Amino acid sequence: MFDLQSLYQQVIVDHNKSPRNFGELHPCSHDAEGYNPLCGDRIHLYLDIDDRGIIEQARFKGEGCAISTASASLMTEAIVGCSIEEFASLFDAFHRMATAPMEEAPDAQRLGKLAALAGVRAFPSRIKCATLCWHTARAAIDGRSSARTE
Repeated sequence: MFDLQSLYQQVIVDHNKSPRNFGELHPCSHDAEGYNPLCGDRIHLYLDIDDRGIIEQARFKGEGCAISTASASLMTEAIVGCSIEEFASLFDAFHRMATAPMEEAPDAQRLGKLAALAGVRAFPSRIKCATLCWHTARAAIDGRSSARTE
């Protein structure tokens, strides 16, 4: 029988062990630092956004827990090619998934692999780990130099 929970765990483990888009991006058009004081996750996110508002490249570096690293890896894969407006919509969908009641199924069609992180809502302290990269990306896009999840 297909076990969705097991598949989600495999995705998280894979992205933590082999994070995609890990490293610096120079030059970049936008960047910001993110910090989660609850568990010490730190991230520096780099975005290269073209004149049309399309995210051409996204990379990150930093240190964090498995959830934080996997979330940043999955997010950087998901947002490349998105417009700023599409990023905002995806941000809202991800945040909704991470904070929704457990009985609410994630919108797997909209979120794709990002739905692997739906289980964090059962662990409130991990929600901040999963959303750190998203808040950091939004800060970078908004021209702010930092974001914190508290």
